[in-house]
Amino acid sequence: MEGTSLYLPIVILLMQCSPSSPVTVTTNKHKVEVRESSDAVLSCVFHTERDQNPRIEWKKKGKDVSFVYFDGHFKGPFEGRATIQGATVTLQRVTQEDAGEYRCEISAPLDSVNLGETNVTLKVLVPPHTPSCEIPSGAVTGSVVQLRCRDHQSIPPATYSWFKDSQPISQPRHTNATYIINSYTGILEFKSVAKEDTGRYSCLASNGVGPPKMCEGKHMTIGVCILVYVCLCVCIPTLLPASSPTPFSTGENQECSGEEKPTKLVSPCFLNPTHLHNLTRGLLMGRFRRA
Repeated sequence: MEGTSLYLPIVILLMQCSPSSPVTVTTNKHKVEVRESSDAVLSCVFHTERDQNPRIEWKKKGKDVSFVYFDGHFKGPFEGRATIQGATVTLQRVTQEDAGEYRCEISAPLDSVNLGETNVTLKVLVPPHTPSCEIPSGAVTGSVVQLRCRDHQSIPPATYSWFKDSQPISQPRHTNATYIINSYTGILEFKSVAKEDTGRYSCLASNGVGPPKMCEGKHMTIGVCILVYVCLCVCIPTLLPASSPTPFSTGENQECSGEEKPTKLVSPCFLNPTHLHNLTRGLLMGRFRRA
């Protein structure tokens, strides 16, 4: 009995001096990805040293830190659409506004280290929406033409493919191709359009989350460019000596005083229909011919 009583204080002393296990907080998944309108599970697992009834809080980080779960209740937009089991929270029918970084905090006042926390990042995946397409109705041969396609709502960002007359347009394999396709920006660019590029164009957006979406097709017509020359006559009346030959004259003489010789008032724009026809025809044929 005396030996037993001797060892008892030593055992008690060792128990008091043994290292304590402070509160620890972990998560099963630091990054959670779910589709829009589905449920998201934000796990939080804790272990306390002595405190069997610690305080559990969930917060969401942003411009300001806001409470998700506090004092035994869900707060703000999470009220009525979230549940908690232990310290693990399930958000129901998540939207893009729920995406962000969350923090689980466990407070155990009776423990030597009385606070622990862990972070969980939620990413809400959004399937493609019908993209907006900018397709010109027409263009002239030889010009540079861009067709644009964009879906601003899909997460992750969508990639794009183009169709002509319901047939996919393949990525060009040669550097001297007449068009280029950027599947990330959704731009189809023709370096120099030709008549055979006429057709009905549409664009498909996809991101692997939901079914791809296509914009409504639109017809683009490529026409031939015709140059039209316009002749503009500027009338400047000129005084010439009476003896000078004038192809176009008003036929009116003007009296002159002193020793000056009579002159004729000439108007180069006084053209009869024949002169006008020949002049216009010469310009259109690429040459000028004096009538």
